[in-house]
Amino acid sequence: MAIEKVGIYRKWLGAVPKDESGKPTPRLLWPNERRHHWVVRWKGSCGKKYGKVFETKKEAQQYAMGMQGKVLSGQADKPQKITLHEFRLEHEQIIRGQISYGTYQEHKKTLELFENFIGGSIELRKISPSNAEAFAADRLASKEISIATVNKYIRTLKSIFNRAIDPRGYIAEGHNPFSKIKLRKLTDKPKRYINIKEYCALMESADGIWWKAFISVAYSSGLRLNEILHLTWNDIDFDNQRINVTAKKANDKIIKWEPKGRKNRVVPISDQALKLLVDIQVNAPEGHPYIFISPQRLERITRRIEKDKWNERSETINNIGRNFKAIRAKAGIAKCTIHDLRRSAITNWAEKLPFQVVHKLAGHFNIKTTMDHYLAVRPEDFKSAGEVFNKIFEKAKLN
Repeated sequence: MAIEKVGIYRKWLGAVPKDESGKPTPRLLWPNERRHHWVVRWKGSCGKKYGKVFETKKEAQQYAMGMQGKVLSGQADKPQKITLHEFRLEHEQIIRGQISYGTYQEHKKTLELFENFIGGSIELRKISPSNAEAFAADRLASKEISIATVNKYIRTLKSIFNRAIDPRGYIAEGHNPFSKIKLRKLTDKPKRYINIKEYCALMESADGIWWKAFISVAYSSGLRLNEILHLTWNDIDFDNQRINVTAKKANDKIIKWEPKGRKNRVVPISDQALKLLVDIQVNAPEGHPYIFISPQRLERITRRIEKDKWNERSETINNIGRNFKAIRAKAGIAKCTIHDLRRSAITNWAEKLPFQVVHKLAGHFNIKTTMDHYLAVRPEDFKSAGEVFNKIFEKAKLN
């Protein structure tokens, strides 16, 4: 149990001063005549004694004030010694199951890269910001690695080292070596917006009701690829024209799945998409829960799950990107992806709905993500922006 009081004491330096007769100066006079530092002392949660030396009393008092709260909350222990290699192995075990499979793989790969660069024998608490900066520079020097990928490495390692501070206590608070490493600036890529004419061309070029329903749901409901593929008939609210994006618990007919960010949400569905789903349901196999995963494909996935050869990043439907590319080519429209259908849906919502509603429908954790990555500027927006000046100018002439 930690003691409740953090103490501040003088640490005397050098020999005891003497007066003119050669006698030791009384202790009462030492503060003015004898060199000294100030020491803050406390006990950790297991009774272990700690101390830290300061030049001035003011510095010691400020440190003691901050340490007092840590002592009372049982967080006053100094970081334990652990090497980067030991920490990496421990981290891989601890986070398994706590985060998504994709994020787990990013943590695992990035920490391995950092260990290979700096060496696994270094103590975690001795890794410095200069080590972090050197790693980022080394990655940037590779022609095979993009700036965006390096930025991802920096964000991932910053997150990992934050976990090393709290809750694990391997690094002192405020000593994350990646905390002040700035992300490298990127030139924004133009966001692809699929207008209604292009959407209609995609629908006309799509062979079969499966693809038509898929494209229509993506464009009108703004769902991610895996959110669409994991839809079941129970997720569709036909009466209120809504789709419930919800996590799935595994059973003999359902694949375990969670939406990105582990956030359930509800999105609208258009009349056209709803009609296509009704047409699919009429001919759907009795008792089969999925809309876009066939019974045959579900059986193959189930066998892979039984053999422990399935994870969140496994292809739910094979070659879906390649097949969409063929539809796009047949439609004769500019290059676009399945994800651009989602981006376009969000852009369409933003024209009519309050932004906080758009953010909620999009299912983003951070509203900045919606603003920075999903709102495309359409040709008609440029025209509208130009008309703003025209109207102001015309009004000024009348006055």
